[in-house]
Amino acid sequence: MLTAALYIAFISIAAAIAICMTRLVRGPHAPDRVLAFDMLYTNTIALMVILDIYYSTSVFFEAALLIALTGFVATAAFARYLARGKVMD
Repeated sequence: MLTAALYIAFISIAAAIAICMTRLVRGPHAPDRVLAFDMLYTNTIALMVILDIYYSTSVFFEAALLIALTGFVATAAFARYLARGKVMD
């Protein structure tokens, strides 16, 4: 039962990642691309957690934490660049 739920979750998250990649490439404006990037790393974190549950290891969880950290910093930097034209003051 848990295996079937993990497969369904894996397929759903993979579809969400594909949709985010499409918006990232075809986004009409820069804020759309930043939001797509934000959702892409969020979906990647969810995928890593699902893989961690499936394989019963903690390696994927640690990778998900690293992705969360770098994704947050990158999204904040993109947003600041779009708002002010530069990242650092």
